[in-house]
Amino acid sequence: MLQFFLRRLAFILFILFCISLIVFAVTELLPGDAAQMILGQKATPVTLAALRTRLGLDQPAPVRYLAWIGGVVRGDWGESLIMSLPVGPLLAQRLGNSALLALFAWALSTVFGIGLGILAGLNRNRWPDRLISLVVVFFVSFPPFVVAVFMILVFALWLRWLPASSMIDPDANLLTSLRFLILPTLTLTLGALAEVARLMRASFIEVLESDYIRTARGKGITQQLIVLRHALRNALLPVISVLALNIGYLMSGAVLVENVFAYPGLGRLLLEAISQRDLPLLQAVTLVAAAIYALANLAADLTYFWINPRIRYS
Repeated sequence: MLQFFLRRLAFILFILFCISLIVFAVTELLPGDAAQMILGQKATPVTLAALRTRLGLDQPAPVRYLAWIGGVVRGDWGESLIMSLPVGPLLAQRLGNSALLALFAWALSTVFGIGLGILAGLNRNRWPDRLISLVVVFFVSFPPFVVAVFMILVFALWLRWLPASSMIDPDANLLTSLRFLILPTLTLTLGALAEVARLMRASFIEVLESDYIRTARGKGITQQLIVLRHALRNALLPVISVLALNIGYLMSGAVLVENVFAYPGLGRLLLEAISQRDLPLLQAVTLVAAAIYALANLAADLTYFWINPRIRYS
């Protein structure tokens, strides 16, 4: 197990190195000039050249890449070109905001998604199964940003129960910020919950049809014990991968949802970096997002082993 963990960790570092190369190469191909965006269209060639020299943009690409990745290894993420702020603290603040939102959405989608999947599996082809399947298909069919707009129209503009914007004060505490998190959390929860419920239903039905479940029923074991002791653990195995990917999605992939609600998270920061061609910020956000996905998959593999000790990694 330890050898597997160390190998996977080394593989993750290699993948992140490759991603850093790809991200840097892609940012080099982006149209526009970072110095031009900072100084504006009326900047003279002399001031543009001076700014490029100060920012190191006049250096060859390999030299700039080595300087950037070396700084990342040392914990120095550079400085945002547009905001003129250190990337590290800015990234940490936005990452914390996204983590708060992702924690709520992931917990709710996991609990209700697994619960609805089990309920649908136990009532296969009956009205609870059909109702849950209908709701799941409905929310899977719509992109998250469409659901976000619908939430704003209903709960903010029509009912006026919640604020349409989730732009929270960086210094605000959790209690005062809760009402601003409800709509984006609900939007992300519905999207993630639908996928978990759909897969949990299919996995649970497959497990209930297995031989050892029929043997347990033949021995007179109650349905509750069959579900909790025999079926649930094995049915969860295929769902773990989806739960791990949901962590990465909720932390960094909910770009449009954060943008619709103006929530100051990692996804919105990524859009800001792309629109303003803020290369150090764009590179840092993309690398952190890739690291989140990689670590989430590693956590899924370790959870496999915890749920099913028969799994051995060599």
